[in-house]
Amino acid sequence: MKLNDFLTEQWMNDYEGRAVYNMTDTCVQPLSLRELTAMDEDHLLERTILDYGVITGDEKLKEEILRLYHTGSTANIATTHGCLAANEMVMNTFLEPGDTVVTFVPGYQQFTDIPASLGCRVITVSLREENGWMPDEKELEAAFHSPVKMVILNNPANPTGRFFDEAFLEKLTGYCRPEKTYILSDEIYRGKDPDEISVSDLYEYGISTSGLAKMFSLAGLRMGWIKASEEIIHQLNVRRDYTFISTGPLADTLSCIALRNQDYLIERSRKIISADKQVYTEWLKKEKHASLVMPEKGTVGFLRYEGNIPSRDLALQLLDEHGVFFVPGSCFGCENHLRIGFTRDPEMVTEGLRFLSEKLAEINC
Repeated sequence: MKLNDFLTEQWMNDYEGRAVYNMTDTCVQPLSLRELTAMDEDHLLERTILDYGVITGDEKLKEEILRLYHTGSTANIATTHGCLAANEMVMNTFLEPGDTVVTFVPGYQQFTDIPASLGCRVITVSLREENGWMPDEKELEAAFHSPVKMVILNNPANPTGRFFDEAFLEKLTGYCRPEKTYILSDEIYRGKDPDEISVSDLYEYGISTSGLAKMFSLAGLRMGWIKASEEIIHQLNVRRDYTFISTGPLADTLSCIALRNQDYLIERSRKIISADKQVYTEWLKKEKHASLVMPEKGTVGFLRYEGNIPSRDLALQLLDEHGVFFVPGSCFGCENHLRIGFTRDPEMVTEGLRFLSEKLAEINC
């Protein structure tokens, strides 16, 4: 199975350590271990036994995960090592050579390249900036002219921040239901607002993945999960015995502590995201060389800039000269864009944008 270089992840690996102003992180300001363990009011950690734990996921943890959804039981949940691994396990379990997969671009490279590496035919549907990063309906419909095995999307999306509402998901399931097409929805940027419906709550072949990295500020726990029908979960749990076995009692317990405090953690994230969005809103009123389709949900956006400079070069110049760190649009096959995150201290964001404005003025003079 040959895979292409994962451009976004490699960019982060290569350059994030040099960031003074991290303007592109998709995980809300991370918690410390001290902050998390201070929430352990039931003293779960001191009773944790460090064996393999429950192979398919601790039952108390799955009960807490289930609170993020509207339907189902703990039998509809499987835990994984992060959302990335959850997506991979779903694709490796249900896709075979010759299957057709539909996904959206610009998007997360995993959704195109893993199916392609498995021998699938990948159809990409364009998200159009002039349409608020929504797809053209005719292009979407045309993708289903022959049977489709799986549709893959982020909701909210990375890098655009596009939130696909219930009306769109209902339309998508309408295309999928006749062929029993799976919908794999990576919902790592989803919060808990009533309108943030999960595809697994809407559709019998909907498979939702998520984790604690983004909205819960706990990327270091590497806790992810999958919510789907019992039959789908059973097939995934068969595969887990060949791959990672369990997520382990330490991660399960710490994750359970976090999710018992999920309302607090999500509200904390909302405040940080809202403050950063306000900084960008005020900056954009004055910055004539940039524009943004402001996302409704999630932690990421895709900033358009003016200027005859490749996004990679712009990002490297900002990093080298000022320590300002962005992921260039070239990592998503979309030039004249920078991926931004609404995840850090607003004062830091303000300073980083000041340097960006100086650079944009320089290249547009």
